[in-house]
Amino acid sequence: MPQPLLVGISGPSSSGKTTLSRLLRDIFPPSKLSILHLDDFYLTDAEIPVKNSVQDWDCIESLNLPALKQALQHIKQHGNSPEWLVSQEDQNSVGDHGVPETEIKRLKDEVAGWLRSSKPEWEERRICIVDGFLLFSQDMKDIREIFDVRLFLRTSYETAKRRREARSGYVTLEGFWQDPPGYVDDIVWPNYVKDHKFLFRNGDVDGELDKKVCESVGIYGMPREAEGDMTRCLHWAAGLLEDVIKKT
Repeated sequence: MPQPLLVGISGPSSSGKTTLSRLLRDIFPPSKLSILHLDDFYLTDAEIPVKNSVQDWDCIESLNLPALKQALQHIKQHGNSPEWLVSQEDQNSVGDHGVPETEIKRLKDEVAGWLRSSKPEWEERRICIVDGFLLFSQDMKDIREIFDVRLFLRTSYETAKRRREARSGYVTLEGFWQDPPGYVDDIVWPNYVKDHKFLFRNGDVDGELDKKVCESVGIYGMPREAEGDMTRCLHWAAGLLEDVIKKT
C-alpha cells in the first residue's frame, strides 16, 4: 500500500480543528480519509501536571509523546492506526459547524471528481488527518516534521474563551474533565501564546502570521476571512488538499 498523506491540523483551543477534520472526512470517500486526535495521547488523569493548584491539560508535559510518535510512524508504514489506539476524543461533541448540507454534498461531488482524475497511485493511497493544539510548536519539532501537510487555524481570544467555556467538558482516559473557572485566562490562552507566538509577526498572536516563518516550517495559515466561517475554512482546506494531491 502506498504511504499515506499525513495532514496535521493545529491551532488554539476551540479554533475548529476537530470540526474541520470531521467535515473533511464527510466530503472524502469513507475509505480514503481517517482522523487521529492528539487528545487521544494525553497521559493518565493522575499524571497531568499541576500548576498553581490546577491541572494543566494544555501543555506539552500533559502528552504521551513517545506513543504519539509511535502511532504516526505506524500510520506512515502501514496506512492505518495501530490496533492498540482506541479514540476517546470521538466521544467528545463539537458545536454546530454551520456548513449547509447542500454545500457538503457539492464539495463531496467535487472531491470525488478530482480524485478520479488524479494520478493512478491515489486509487489506493489514503489520507490521515491528525488534529491537535500543539502539533506545530517548536518543542514538538520532531513531531511537526513527520507531517506532509500542515494547516494552522486561528481564532481570537474572545472567540476561544466563549467557545471553550460553553463546553460541558471532556472525556478523559479515566473519567471526565471540566474546566474550572478562569481556566482559559490562567492556562489555555497563555500556553497557546507561549507555544505559537514564533509564527506571528513580532510575536503578536492577534496580528498577522509571519509568512517567512510559516514557509520555513511548511505551514499553511488559514486566511483571516475564514476565521469564524467554517464554510470558508472547509473550502480553503479542501482546496489545499486538492492542490497537493494533484501535484503528487
